[in-house]
Amino acid sequence: MKRMFLLLLALLAIHPAIAADRNVTDDTGRSLQIPTAPERIIVLHEPLLGVPIADLGLAPVGSYGRSDDGGTQMSADFYRLVLGDRAPDPMPKGIGALGNMDVEKMRALAPDLIIGTEHDREKAALLSSIAPVYLQNSSTGRVRGFNAEEALAKLLGREEIFAERKSDYLTRVDQVRTTLSTDPRQQTYLVIFLSDQINAVGEMAGMVQALEDLGYNRLSIERDSRISGFGATLLIPLSAETFGRLDPDLLVVMNTFGKPARDETAIRQSLDRIVPGWQHFLKPAREGRMMFVDSAQVTTPTVASALHMLDAIETWAKQ
Repeated sequence: MKRMFLLLLALLAIHPAIAADRNVTDDTGRSLQIPTAPERIIVLHEPLLGVPIADLGLAPVGSYGRSDDGGTQMSADFYRLVLGDRAPDPMPKGIGALGNMDVEKMRALAPDLIIGTEHDREKAALLSSIAPVYLQNSSTGRVRGFNAEEALAKLLGREEIFAERKSDYLTRVDQVRTTLSTDPRQQTYLVIFLSDQINAVGEMAGMVQALEDLGYNRLSIERDSRISGFGATLLIPLSAETFGRLDPDLLVVMNTFGKPARDETAIRQSLDRIVPGWQHFLKPAREGRMMFVDSAQVTTPTVASALHMLDAIETWAKQ
């Protein structure tokens, strides 16, 4: 027995990864072994997974929507827009065109963990030949606000970093609440995302966390059974007629991050195209209860996006 114990110690000394692995169960119920402290992570979704992980101070080595040298192939560079000077340096390398994985590129990055959303379940078997594959819930109704970042912090051993980020954020919530002229706990909000149609934003966004931590209550709306955007995570389509009847105490509107222009002028132009004359009949617009924000900054499920939303609300409240 003693000899076997000494042999085991010797094996662990030669192969420390044996001691470092741990068993986890991902959000789809799959059991797998992952390193205790993963260092080379590939993410299958940049805004939903890559940015939260980078917000925790751990830069992914590979990410969709990136070129071989780490440049973005999307109209919005989420890492830089959301994290600013805290963005990864160097940026994660690309792992293939959006929606088309390059398995050899992924293998060349020598990942020790691949993280996808629950919508990547069909890819898990193939990718498990490269590294362990952990699937994280990302859909409205399954997670809300920046709960996904908190879950990733627990998975990756970054709980203390998340706790510090959240503490600073809650202090900021209290500061911003004092700038509001009315008590948000007695008010409703709704967030609208403009693509080629009008969409109400679901629960999966840092901006939602900020609004609700301030005390706002989400306006109940009629919705159909479809959910789209961010891979079935973010958006609830609305008709122009439903939009015209909306009357939350605070209406937040933003342009799709697929457009390079996402400021107030561009958002107003999008509304003019989709709902001509909206500023004359939409009650929150007539009564000054409407604000415009940059979607790329506030829609990731991160503390960083929630902080961007608090900044936007404070600026709006002081106008």
